[in-house]
Amino acid sequence: MKRIFFIDDSGPALGHMILALGAYLGGFDGNFMWNRIGAEYPCSVSVWSLRLFPAVCGALCVPVGYCVIVELGFSHVSALGASLLLLFDNALIVQSRFMLLESVVILFIMLALFTYLRFHNAPTSSPVRYCWLLLSGTSCSAAIGVKYMGVFSYLLLVGVASLHTWKLIGDMTVSGLCVFVQCVCRGVCLFVVPVLLYVFWFYVHLSLLHRSGPHDQLMSPAFQASLEGGLSRITLGQPLEVAYGSQVTLRSSASQPIPCWLHSHKANYPIRYESGRGSSHQQQVTCYPFKDVNNWWIVKNPDRADLAVGSPPRAVRHGDIIQLFHGMTSRFLNSHDVAAPMSPHAQEVSGYIDFNVSMPAQNLWRVDVVNREAESEVWKTILSEVRLVHVNTSAVLKLSGTSLPDWGFRQMEVVAEKMFRGHSSSQTWTVEEHRYGTSEEQKDREAELHSPTHIDVNRKISFWAKFLEVQWRMLTVKQEDSEHKYSSTPLEWITMETNIAYWLHPSTNAQIHLIGNPVSWGVANLSLLAYHLLASVYLLRRRRGIKDVPDAAWEQFVSLGQVCVGGWLVNFVPFVFMDKSLFLYHYLPALVFLHLLSAALLEHAHTHLLSKDTHRRVLRACACAVLACVLLSYHLFCPLTFGSPELSANQLQALKWRNSWDILYHRR
Repeated sequence: MKRIFFIDDSGPALGHMILALGAYLGGFDGNFMWNRIGAEYPCSVSVWSLRLFPAVCGALCVPVGYCVIVELGFSHVSALGASLLLLFDNALIVQSRFMLLESVVILFIMLALFTYLRFHNAPTSSPVRYCWLLLSGTSCSAAIGVKYMGVFSYLLLVGVASLHTWKLIGDMTVSGLCVFVQCVCRGVCLFVVPVLLYVFWFYVHLSLLHRSGPHDQLMSPAFQASLEGGLSRITLGQPLEVAYGSQVTLRSSASQPIPCWLHSHKANYPIRYESGRGSSHQQQVTCYPFKDVNNWWIVKNPDRADLAVGSPPRAVRHGDIIQLFHGMTSRFLNSHDVAAPMSPHAQEVSGYIDFNVSMPAQNLWRVDVVNREAESEVWKTILSEVRLVHVNTSAVLKLSGTSLPDWGFRQMEVVAEKMFRGHSSSQTWTVEEHRYGTSEEQKDREAELHSPTHIDVNRKISFWAKFLEVQWRMLTVKQEDSEHKYSSTPLEWITMETNIAYWLHPSTNAQIHLIGNPVSWGVANLSLLAYHLLASVYLLRRRRGIKDVPDAAWEQFVSLGQVCVGGWLVNFVPFVFMDKSLFLYHYLPALVFLHLLSAALLEHAHTHLLSKDTHRRVLRACACAVLACVLLSYHLFCPLTFGSPELSANQLQALKWRNSWDILYHRR
């Protein structure tokens, strides 16, 4: 709403834009600070509009679930049963009543499956079927655009579509031309369209968010300079090409999420470290996480004595040999065969001081433009990532990632490492602030280094460069991942050992919790177990030539497993291997598939496993009893789902079906 750039490692842009659309429709101006859970909303915040789209999506999951069961070939009674399980799941209701995105991603996942199954079941001669396929690809892209967990269901759909396509290729009743056209259409709708739409979501996202904000420091200097305010106010109009005599600040490409710049100051390395190793006792060179005049270096031509830019400026190119002269202390950036203080496997980097001992200066560095497009590439401000290779030892200037002790003011250690393979962000540096130096004398130069750096020149980076950088940052940057009170493990989701308290009234016992319907969750687990047991029996008996069900029923049973059991697996198993804080709501997309499975598997058992009418009547009676228990369980937990009516402490205690549930109450 404020057009301020942000980045979120939990998901891409579309989900945030959907919530922002609801805020826009409600007239929200973006002035409410979302900095405290449970804070009261002022009258100026239209809460209903902010919660509108998640609620609508949560409601639509019920009829879409109905349609999925019908498209899998099951009866409308089974579809109704699956819809009721979705409708009366307390956890799905709670998650869709707030500004949360799980209901949105679940709807798009189910829409993708429904529209693909509709395409698959439609007559081959019908051209309308390809509209369903296009909608399926669009829904896949939307699911991934809301949360990255949507990619799991997308891969499932692609796998199912691949099996169907493989069968189509082997169908000799279909002409080769028709097979080719169908394969192309499936490829375009399920691969090309989702990719294009995914890029489009970010095109809108980056077009809207053009202002600088607190997340700028996660991005490269080039990206920051493209935003209004922030770094762009400093870098706007700087010279593009680095020349001999340029005054520059060098930012480490690896300094994420906290940026740091190559730095030196009037303090020397201690003669001996605590470990007993000796040092060169020369001036410290570090990486400093704040803007400071001691971050300025002058790019000097080793063959000339002057420190100012000539006329015309002579640009520094890939492969050129330079010296880096520290503007405030007049020391050259130096390295030698002395172990670094915290990384003894690497070389020390220092500001050279001539102590008149047998340690000559070794202050020549070769510029290696990593992202060059030509061998004669010019070193460019913000745009170029460079490695500085020490000429004498072939070591590379590098941020080690280790903090120095108190004698180094807790700043980051900079070393020169001899062995390097491939590209590493810790070995590359970017010129962030840049001016053409004009002063030769030290006093004049110090005054110049304290002055602003504006020249009237403007430039921008391309959308594709910004798009790729945002993708990389979202996948690699890690927020502070401390242990959360309500974090849980995947096994605790299945056994319902965990809950999440979303809201608690400050003075009464009214509260809202993310707790599933215990009966329907138990039925879901039993259905999953029953399907695996039944599938194992079927496969063993079919291996022996015994067919317990007709081929059509077997195909339907297999399709049910591909969609529902496969949907549970792809949305559950990846979380088992994730090294991050997980919460109960991560299980909801997988749970939806088990609700669909429960109703469909019951029909399969009723139709194909029970031959006697008595047995079938008993099964129907049991199904009705279970559904009644689901409704009763839903009703019992409604006060924790909707926050009303308020319950007494004894009533809340009675609802604590698991000792591990964190249900809070005030004793009166």
